[in-house]
Amino acid sequence: MDWRDEGILIGVRRHGESAAVIEVFTAGHGRHAGVVRGGAGRRMAPVLQPGARLQLEWTARLEEHLGHFRVEPLGGSTAAVMADRAALAALGSVAALLGAALPERDAHPGLYAATADLVGALGTAADWPARYAAWELALLADLGFGLDLAACAVTGAADDLAWVSPRSGRAVSRGAGAPWAERLLPLPAFLRGGWEAPPPAAEVAAALALTGHFLEARLAPGLRREALPPARARAVEAIRRAVG
Repeated sequence: MDWRDEGILIGVRRHGESAAVIEVFTAGHGRHAGVVRGGAGRRMAPVLQPGARLQLEWTARLEEHLGHFRVEPLGGSTAAVMADRAALAALGSVAALLGAALPERDAHPGLYAATADLVGALGTAADWPARYAAWELALLADLGFGLDLAACAVTGAADDLAWVSPRSGRAVSRGAGAPWAERLLPLPAFLRGGWEAPPPAAEVAAALALTGHFLEARLAPGLRREALPPARARAVEAIRRAVG
């Protein structure tokens, strides 16, 4: 068995004296692990960095085997991420959430594209914190836990949507939700309409609170420890400090 694909490195651990087992999120083969011969050596250390984009060739005698990877860097640098503590924390959260939530070897092409876009922006684009929050929303949607932010759950109107029901995950307009405002979650406008300039810090924080609620309520119960990876909480705290 063999295939070629591109992917993003999300995990690496030593295997024996000189090899490494890497876990990658690939465009066509989802989350996939394999052994890299010499992966624990000095020559491969600059290549096998978290967030690195890799050209991959996987081979195994049988499909169910762990198999071996041959890897080549696809360009781009993780230096900007390594120099930015908040961006590095966000990358750690991306890797941890993908590793915990995605079924092994199940392709998620839309989520892969969103992940590649985010990883390329971390530490370099001024709006990367907003992109991270939008990525968590995309993760929920891709795993079948998407929110319905198209129209008000009460009136059906698509205007002036200001809240999200913490139970149904549906948007609620400002007027319809006013009597229950304390029970609803704020809906930052940029999560629906995008943005031209980096959203304000308060909106980014509200977006992370929104996605965090549904990650806890909908995703976490199905994870191995029935809890989100600790890296997610560290990333949120780092992002909040970074955006002020």
